[in-house]
Amino acid sequence: MLVGAPGAWAQEAAEATDAAASGDASNQFQFYLIWAVAFGGAVVALVQAWQFYKTMMAADEGTPTMIEIAGYVREGANAYLKQQYKIVTLFFVVIFGLLAVAAFVLEVQSEWVPFAFITGGFFSGLAGWFGMKTATWASSRTTAGAQKSLNAGLQVAFRSGAVMGLTVVGLGLLDITLWFLVLNWIVPALGYDRLSLEEITVTMLCFGMGASSQALFARVGGGIFTKAADVGADLVGKVEQGIPEDDARNPATIADNVGDNVGDVAGMGADLYESYCGSILATAALGVSAFSSGAIIRDLYSAMEDAPDVTEDVIATFQLNALFLPMSIAAVGIFLSIAGIYMVRTEEDASQKTLLKALGRGINVSSVMVIAAAWGLTYWLMPDFLGVAWSIVVGLGAGWLIGKWTEYSTSDEYAPTQKLADQAVTGPATVIIGGVAEGMMSVWFPVVIVCVATILAFGFACDWRFNDLQYFALGLYGVGIAAVGMLSTLGITLATDAYGPIADNAGGNAQMAGLEPIVRERTDALDSLGNTTAATGKGFAIGSAALTALALLAAYVEEVRIGFDRWSEAVVTADMEPGVYKLSNQFVVDVESEEVHRPYLILPNDLRTIEGWEDEEYAGFREAPVKLPDSMFQEATVDGADTLVIASNNRALIPVKNATLPDFTRYYDASLMNPKVLVGVFIGAMATFLFCAMTMKAVGRAAKGMVEEVRRQFREKPGIMEGTDKPDYAAPVAISTKAAQREMIVPSLLALTTPVATGLVLGVGGVMGLLVGALTSGFCVAVFMANAGGAWDNAKKYIEAGAHGGKGTEAHKAAVVGDTVGDPFKDTSGPSLNILIKLMSMVAVVVAGLTVRYSLMALGIF
Repeated sequence: MLVGAPGAWAQEAAEATDAAASGDASNQFQFYLIWAVAFGGAVVALVQAWQFYKTMMAADEGTPTMIEIAGYVREGANAYLKQQYKIVTLFFVVIFGLLAVAAFVLEVQSEWVPFAFITGGFFSGLAGWFGMKTATWASSRTTAGAQKSLNAGLQVAFRSGAVMGLTVVGLGLLDITLWFLVLNWIVPALGYDRLSLEEITVTMLCFGMGASSQALFARVGGGIFTKAADVGADLVGKVEQGIPEDDARNPATIADNVGDNVGDVAGMGADLYESYCGSILATAALGVSAFSSGAIIRDLYSAMEDAPDVTEDVIATFQLNALFLPMSIAAVGIFLSIAGIYMVRTEEDASQKTLLKALGRGINVSSVMVIAAAWGLTYWLMPDFLGVAWSIVVGLGAGWLIGKWTEYSTSDEYAPTQKLADQAVTGPATVIIGGVAEGMMSVWFPVVIVCVATILAFGFACDWRFNDLQYFALGLYGVGIAAVGMLSTLGITLATDAYGPIADNAGGNAQMAGLEPIVRERTDALDSLGNTTAATGKGFAIGSAALTALALLAAYVEEVRIGFDRWSEAVVTADMEPGVYKLSNQFVVDVESEEVHRPYLILPNDLRTIEGWEDEEYAGFREAPVKLPDSMFQEATVDGADTLVIASNNRALIPVKNATLPDFTRYYDASLMNPKVLVGVFIGAMATFLFCAMTMKAVGRAAKGMVEEVRRQFREKPGIMEGTDKPDYAAPVAISTKAAQREMIVPSLLALTTPVATGLVLGVGGVMGLLVGALTSGFCVAVFMANAGGAWDNAKKYIEAGAHGGKGTEAHKAAVVGDTVGDPFKDTSGPSLNILIKLMSMVAVVVAGLTVRYSLMALGIF
């Protein structure tokens, strides 16, 4: 720590980390090597992304008209992103100041957290900016490629999407490895106190709040922008004026294409950047926690002959191995994703199924190779816990299954979407009813998959010891590593998702430029594939968000643990005589000196049995330390750990260092019978629906202004329809930009303030309930909205391809209405829920120290 003295257990752990990382030459080389592999993976990803970008820029840009149209889209996207980043920068400055107060004044969190918050947001925004820049340059080049062949168009679009995928994983892993370098090696080299691995991992985890905040602004703002433009373009252009999609006569068509980039490229990139980093860091924190007490290692060694002593050095070595495993899997996943990207190609006149197989080939090969690599890495780093490798396989399998189910639920190649198109024959009402029903029906499979994956990943990692409290954290580590496994091939899976809006823009470019029908047919094929891959990507993002949020919920307890130690650091002073001090009614600190002090938990049921605890001199909750009589407690060794026992009944206190998640659950009575927890669950569920309502209403308000502007232009410039007047494309872009910036603030504040307020009022138990409620309701609603919106979209495209009479029919008009309703479902509210549940978890983690020390429970009020 830069400020304050570390607690005894933190100081001992830091010294052990130093010994493990530098005492043995082979250990030292191994840890440097793993770090170098992870850092190298990040660098390779960024170099390859730059190579793909240069290749794309060298491709034919098309005709002057195509270049002009792409220029309008690029200009609008840049203007939007520039305005958004101004507001986001102001937000980050304010939050940085608040976090600095929490760190340096209140001393409830690490002094590094404000800086980690800034870097998380910066790299997330940078990834989105690079992806959007590439996408806007790639659209006309994809169209030009489609003039030559379907495969040429696919190659340009897909490898441009790969720039987004590789930039996200490259910057994410770069941020993680650089922070570990700073905190673990540079800080002690500069003469500051060495941080323990527990402190390092939870501090690094906090930069996820910056990434989550940036992701929410990108998703919500981008979603409002794109859907306001889309609704305006569809309702006035298609329904009222009867002109086709992406017609150059539609004033909102450029804004619509801009929205595809700022919402589906920059927004999705920031979303998955946060999931990627959050899963790695939460898993690292859980791995360090699993071995912190040494109980698992002692159990492992008990079956060995001539087993070594379980020293702090041995514990730190196990912790470092568990910490580095998710980083190394992510690094190997980058190399294998690049290999998979080069495998994607197709032949001319390919059907959508053939195109999907082309993309699936790269993903499937990468995934199989990651499985093999995961076994090798687990055998190298954690040979005594090979079940962890099965957890990784479970994560990959869950991601693949959720993606396939989303494809089935939304692609017009399958029955759900085809039946939805059939319902368009009887009008808009039946289309909307059918879409809502299909969306709800589609929820069951991802929920079952995530449930099964959670149980399997937990069981494999903890060797199926579900009732062994010492192995509980190792089971949670398995859940986290499953999320890492699911996201290990993000370099290629995100490429397939970012490919979608690039292909969509290419189709719009071909339509507005008036290219020959064969080009439009090819871009339509790529666009239709893009809709399915985008829907699949959203399903993948939702599934990964669920597993990541589960890992973050467990990691929250680790920050609570550190919060107790920081509390004791802040109040222990040099003039305090040795002894046991009470800081709240259930929390004591054994003080040897200002530098050496150990916090202990007293479970509520044990308080009644402590003789003298309620004497007037000591009774009640007190912020200031109160020295207790020496006769209350005795020193003892329990399960190999030094602790205190209650003199009156010989019950052992729980050292904060060794407390398990179930211990904290009992300490805070985090059961559904506790009204604080139950209220937290209800608030979390409510937040999901309130957030959706806010974002849906925002789209409605923004779309109203867009519709009025498009109608005004058609009314005041009748020559637009004849082609004698040119639409004003800039005005709709400006309207959507202004509306998006205004409307994204309140939903974002909901996500940021709810965990803080809940923590201060309801305490840690209430926050755990909040996160559970938000995760369960948010996951289900996100799947429902994403799949319903995707089905509506592809039902419309199925009719446009010739079903039920094709374009211009009553069935088509009904499908357009359904698609318009589905737009905010699949592109605004649904995908934003991923970030809501992760951001609330991240905020809870960051303010855990504040909750521990200043909640109404800690202050003795409630």
